[in-house]
Amino acid sequence: MASVVRMPAALAGVTEAAIQTWVAQPGQQVAVGDVLAEIETEKAVVEYAAEVAGTVGRLLVPEGDTIDVGAPIAVILEAGEGDDAIAPALAAAGAPSPTVAQSATVPEPTAAPAAPEPETAPATTPAAPQQPPVEASVASPPPGVPSGRLVASPIVRRLARERGLDLSGVTGTGPGGRIVRRDLDGLTAAAPTPATPPAAGAGPATGTPEKLSGMRKAIARRLTESKTTVPHFYVTAHCRVDRLLALRTQVNEAAPRKVSVNDFVLKAVAGALVEVPAANAIWGGDHILRFTGADVAVAVAVEGGLLTPVLRGVDRMSLLEVSQVVAELAERARAGRLQQQELEGGSFSVSNLGMYGVDEFSAILNPPQSGILAVAAAKQQPVVDDGVLAVGTVMTVTLSADHRVVDGAVAAEWMAAFVRRIENPVTALL
Repeated sequence: MASVVRMPAALAGVTEAAIQTWVAQPGQQVAVGDVLAEIETEKAVVEYAAEVAGTVGRLLVPEGDTIDVGAPIAVILEAGEGDDAIAPALAAAGAPSPTVAQSATVPEPTAAPAAPEPETAPATTPAAPQQPPVEASVASPPPGVPSGRLVASPIVRRLARERGLDLSGVTGTGPGGRIVRRDLDGLTAAAPTPATPPAAGAGPATGTPEKLSGMRKAIARRLTESKTTVPHFYVTAHCRVDRLLALRTQVNEAAPRKVSVNDFVLKAVAGALVEVPAANAIWGGDHILRFTGADVAVAVAVEGGLLTPVLRGVDRMSLLEVSQVVAELAERARAGRLQQQELEGGSFSVSNLGMYGVDEFSAILNPPQSGILAVAAAKQQPVVDDGVLAVGTVMTVTLSADHRVVDGAVAAEWMAAFVRRIENPVTALL
């Protein structure tokens, strides 16, 4: 039977999302794992892959439209099925048939027929909002709509706001003149509007208000929720990394690709999670979910905020594999090309600000994960070796832990396991 594809919960806490781009088109054969669409949320653009194989029968939502998570967005037909299987599939899913839609059978151009009356959903099922026809997203503006109407995807509007770009004079190169990402290249930010002088007797203006982007709103909401509802506590350690830096130099002289200090950190984090399984868990509300492998998220700075793609099975990866996967995830994160599953799961995160030279910091947990390690810069400091004052390279790390899952003794045990691995970096090669 034909399958109804619904808008996925692309990121934790997201209640609505938009189709930025349909990658698959009606009539196209898709296999499990093939990308159907690029989905835009208030925090990121992720690729959504097909979960069933078949032929794309109909696209139910135009590019750029924002709808609720769980709403139908497409229909995929099984082998041998035609357009006549679409309406029964939508009815079985409790979704009304759209008035007009893109389907696998594309008729010859004719005069546009009057739209049929929409079907009425059963009284026991809340009616989903009627979506405009897909063709409307690629057609000329309808009568009554000014020809100068700005047609741009939500992600383009966000980027324009963040970069201070004026889209009013931009000619879109997307379908139907839609302004797409590539049209922003080379644009110069508009001059800021002068602040209004303060009224007599009022204090002087101290700055210019900046409208919040969707990503910034999401970060603010999620981290406020984390800090106010999750009982954080912190454990700090100072790691000697002289041997790590020396081994890294040796590896980079012989390896086909360069490895970073952060790659060693990720391997040490994963090893410690396996050694101390009590720390490799998350809070589930009425239960604690414990993991066996080490799936670790890495904080990646992107324009307007940050994302945390997840590396799966870091404990089973080689150091070079970790380096390669991190680089690929970071590159796609900055390009807005991460897939949905790459932003989900994991019990632990790593946030590394060492490249900025910070001495020490504490990070906020990324729910539902129960641990995050804040990594500062490796710096030369006075150290004492067997009662003798010397100079050593020290890196300060701070663990933020969810006390509902991780007790103080468990956090201390995990930190000790991590420090052992960092100070004996050959363990990352085993």
